[in-house]
Amino acid sequence: MLSQSQQRDSSSMMFQDSILRYLSQNNLSQIDLKAVLFDMDGVLFDSMPIHAYAWAKTLQEQGVLFTEEEAYLHEGRTGSGTINIVFNREQKRDATEDEIQRIYKRKSSLFDRSPEANVMPGAAELLEQIRENGLNRILVTGSGQKALLGKLDHHFPGHFNKSRMVTAYDVIKGKPDPEPYLQGLNKAGVKACNAIVVENAPLGVESAKAAGIFTIAVNTGKLEDHHLLDAGADLLFPGMQALNEAWPEVFKAFQSTIR
Repeated sequence: MLSQSQQRDSSSMMFQDSILRYLSQNNLSQIDLKAVLFDMDGVLFDSMPIHAYAWAKTLQEQGVLFTEEEAYLHEGRTGSGTINIVFNREQKRDATEDEIQRIYKRKSSLFDRSPEANVMPGAAELLEQIRENGLNRILVTGSGQKALLGKLDHHFPGHFNKSRMVTAYDVIKGKPDPEPYLQGLNKAGVKACNAIVVENAPLGVESAKAAGIFTIAVNTGKLEDHHLLDAGADLLFPGMQALNEAWPEVFKAFQSTIR
């Protein structure tokens, strides 16, 4: 059995190997870390079960086949993107603008009437560590759920304001397109080699990787690990608390790449 010191050394080597692999794949010499870009649902809030329920119930009311499990695979898309994909599959057509507005309004109503989503364990503590490291924090979410967006400053005071947020209202193409994370980089005033992403959804991982950013996945939902790794995650943790506990070693590994 490995001692705690040996376990830390092993983890540090794994973190460094992942960073070196990313650098090689992207023809970079270093990651000069200045910003961390966070998804919201399933990363900061344990809200995906509520989203999944609201999506499944709303679409089933429309006579469309859609399960709560499928909602996790669509996580990160804009609402209109999800609706159109499902309509094209089930009805061989795009939804009309009126249908999109009505369906999303119903879904949002169900979400807002549900019990409030809890803060994801470890999220607040991780944000504080990152602030102490002097790194910028940027929110990049496919959500337009105003009830949840409005609670960010209450639960995570001083971390996210309008200038540090990219939401469904700010993009034309949602995840897995790179646009959301490219906008996140722009808001942080950095390049891809100056940032990392924390994501819990395969589509979000794809979006971040398409933007060229080192991506840490946290598996906080119902998906198998391979969904996140197959999407391109550079590192994988079983949850935000695990990432929070490992963060000092993770940050140290990034610092070691700066020449």
